Amino acid sequence: MAAHEKNHDYHLVDLSPWPVVGAIAAFILAVGGVVLMHGGGQWLFWAGVVAVLYTMYVWWSDVIREAETGYHTPVVQIHHRYGMILFIASEVMFFVAWFWAYFDAAFFPDEIAQVGRVAFTGGVWPPQGVEVFDPWHLPLFNTLILLLSGTTVTWAHHALLQNDRQGLKWGLLLTVLLGILFTCVQVLEYSQAHFSFSGNIYGATFFMATGFHGFHIFIGTVFLIVCLLRAYRGQFTPKQHLGFEFAAWYWHFVDVVWLFLFAAIYVWGSWGATIAQH
Repeated sequence: MAAHEKNHDYHLVDLSPWPVVGAIAAFILAVGGVVLMHGGGQWLFWAGVVAVLYTMYVWWSDVIREAETGYHTPVVQIHHRYGMILFIASEVMFFVAWFWAYFDAAFFPDEIAQVGRVAFTGGVWPPQGVEVFDPWHLPLFNTLILLLSGTTVTWAHHALLQNDRQGLKWGLLLTVLLGILFTCVQVLEYSQAHFSFSGNIYGATFFMATGFHGFHIFIGTVFLIVCLLRAYRGQFTPKQHLGFEFAAWYWHFVDVVWLFLFAAIYVWGSWGATIAQH
């Protein structure tokens, strides 16, 4: 039955092979990863990567076609928004775990019950011998980049609502460029680190928190690049643009997480290092 012939608002679409194909692809990727980590060949792992990426592309292409043919009714759009909200909430809890690990080590560096921790930290935080980053150089620059990118993606959103196609394209393009710049600056920052991930509780918590955030920036940048390509193809309308709206939500989410990372790990951590030196 065609979408315009439906007499309900619910999300009943045509049968799709992609959930099964995606599950098989994920299984191949997982098995390939295990084989790779045990010294085996790489071909199964990369076959799984290609299969997962292909499934993502064709499945999301189907979702776009569903939206264009009228399947995404107002009720369906509300449900999609609920799903995105829950996804971002799960991402928040993911970062809570890394903040918890960082603050647990920072507030209790000399906990007697954690004998190994005392040996690694010397009973102080940041641990003895760790030279932390100056928050007012590259970290501050990256903070300004993300704050600016939050304004450009908001500009793009408001331009779309006003049916300003050029404003939408320029806002998205600038946001993508700022996201790429952030990643380049973070790579430069990591190259200048005076501590490593292994054998260092500060380095482990630092790289896990900021590194996963950097990965989210990469995913968000890809998300926005797809939206930019769709904008050039004229696929968004002021009333039908869930894909772009979700990309903007996700980008604002990584912006906020970075502000917490900058305040907690860079600024507060550097203050702790200054106090320890005196």
